[in-house]
This record gives sequence, C-alpha cells and structure tokens, in this order.
Amino acid sequence: MRLKGSPRWRTLAVAGIGSAILVSALAACGSTSEGIANGKNCKHIAFLLPESATAARWEAADHPDVVAAIQASLPGATVDVTNAQGNATTQQTQAESALSKGACILIVAPFDSTASAAIVTKAKAQKVPVISYDRLIDSADLAYYASFDGVDVGKKQGQYIADHYKNYVTPGHNNLVMINGADTDNNAKLFGSGAHQILDPLISSKELTKVFEQSTPGWDNGKAQTEMEAALTQTHNDVSVAYVMNDGMANTVIAALKAQHLNGKVLVTGQDAEVSGIRNILLGDQSMTIYKPIKKLADSVGKLVAAISNGQDTSSIASGSIKTPTAGTAIPSILNAVTEVDISNIKDTVIADGFVKKDDVCQGVPAGAGGVC
Repeated sequence: MRLKGSPRWRTLAVAGIGSAILVSALAACGSTSEGIANGKNCKHIAFLLPESATAARWEAADHPDVVAAIQASLPGATVDVTNAQGNATTQQTQAESALSKGACILIVAPFDSTASAAIVTKAKAQKVPVISYDRLIDSADLAYYASFDGVDVGKKQGQYIADHYKNYVTPGHNNLVMINGADTDNNAKLFGSGAHQILDPLISSKELTKVFEQSTPGWDNGKAQTEMEAALTQTHNDVSVAYVMNDGMANTVIAALKAQHLNGKVLVTGQDAEVSGIRNILLGDQSMTIYKPIKKLADSVGKLVAAISNGQDTSSIASGSIKTPTAGTAIPSILNAVTEVDISNIKDTVIADGFVKKDDVCQGVPAGAGGVC
C-alpha cells in the first residue's frame, strides 16, 4: 500500500482530475449543442438566395425584408446572407460554410430544388432546421416551407387569359405560346399546373391552339427571348397569347414581339410585379402580372424563426401543408395569398403598398397612363 503522498498516488490524482475536467468540458459542450438543437435558442441564421440576374426581387426585396423581419421578431439575431448567383454547387458550398460558422437555422431559396436536398441532409445531421423559402426543396427532411400558393399563381395567370383572350384572337388566329420557368424549380411546376387547369379546357375546345411550350433553364431571360423568337418563326408571327411565367422573361418576350411590331397586339402574362413588369403594363405591352407581397412573406418567416428559437409552437404560423414531389412528405407550410394586377388596379395594389415606386414605374411612360403617371 502506498501513502497518499507517494508519486504514484499523485499521478493517479492528477489523471483523475484531468479526466473530470475533460468530462466536464465535454458535458458543457454537449449541453450547449443540445441547447441549440433543432433551432432552439438559435440567434445565428443564414439566408441563402438563388440568384439575382433574372429576377430583381431577390436582392431588392427578399434580402432586406427577411433580414429586417427576423431582427424585429428575434432581437439580437444575426442574419448572414449569401447569393448563389445561379449555381447549385455554389449554393451548397455556401450552406456548408454557414453551418461551419455556427448557423443554427437555415433559410434556403433553392436555385435547384432537387440538388438543394443535399443541404437539408447536411443540416439535419447537425440538428439544424431548414426553412425552404419561396421555392420548395424536394426533401422529406425539410422542416418548413414558406412561400405563396404556387398553384393559385398559375390559376390566376390562366384565368386572366381565359377572361381576356377574345380581345386578341380573330377567326383562324388563336395561337397560344407558353414560356415556362426552370424545370429544376418546383414552383415552375406548380405555376404550370395551375395555368393548365384553366387553359387546357380552352385548348381542348380549340378556342386556343397551343403551338409552343418550353421550360426555360435557370429562368434565363435571354433564353426566354430566344424561345419566343423560335415560336414566332414557327408560326410566321401568328401568336395571339403568350403565357409567360414571370416579369423578367416577359420583358424579353416583349423585346421579341417588338422586333416584329407585335408588342401590344399579343396578350402577355407575368409574375412578381417587378418595376419592368408594371412599366410594361402601363405601356400596354404586358397585360398582367402577379403581385406576391414579399414583405408579408418575410414577416411570416421572421415570426417562424422567432418561434423556433424560443421553443414555441409553430402550428399557428405554418398552418398549411405541402407535399414534397418525390416522397410525398407533408411539410408544415406558410402559403401566402397573391393578387392579380393589371392596368386597372396598379395604383391600388403595388403603388399603395409601396412595393414599387411611382417614379420608377413611370419612367418613359406617357402622363396619365393607368391613372398612375
């Protein structure tokens, strides 16, 4: 038996103390990790945007509105914002970087709805919830989806055509062209589904003749113009209706129509109520757009993030549900309503809400147009 003062005892004692310190440190780390698991107590949020080249809204509206909404609902929160600029691999790298820097809630507006599933998988492994923003990520592990009712967007676009196409067709000249968004974006599928629900009966009855339908990779505006030019060549400029999914593409579709002196003679749809879209409506070159109140979406996301961080029930915020395309998993969802906008209600919608400024949309527009300028 050795005395307590022996060298061996002192060695064991030091080792024991060291082990206790190590166990204590590990326990502390474990409790910290546990404390922010699944977003609880999270104050470090990452917001990943898809691009800015084809739609001005991402940087002009979504970026500032979401940051402001989160910081208003969750005081002390920091929000790191990155933009993939149209590259799915870049977006995944940005997500991995955000996770490595300690982001404990991810809000992802995916550039590619399928490829972005890898982001959700990686985040879930680190107990980080992912909110799919505006566009649905095709992942059964998604925590929440916050957007607008995509099918209703398409229905409203299709219904506008159904209500107004007779002003643009003549006997024997009723050709319909459909310029859709990216087939890698689930939203484009939802918009198309809604539009076809309204338009297919008109096509079946031959009131409209669909002569061209094309998805547009990356929602690329230049490619949309090329598609419209191809449709015009194919029909010898005989087009009465152009269903176009968003304003960015509508702007270049109109450029193709202008080259053939057809602008204002073809019914053209859009979406996003961008400055260019509203201006085109005021000029008579575009017929309508869909107003998606991004500030309302941002505010609902801010409240959702705060509820997750505070460990509160989210069912009253994400009260809707949408199923992922592949697995059919129901995802708790925020689905905000949208508004159809044409020249008759610009003043009472996007101008009244401050979504676009009168001075911006009226540049180059004749005085008095739409009762706005």
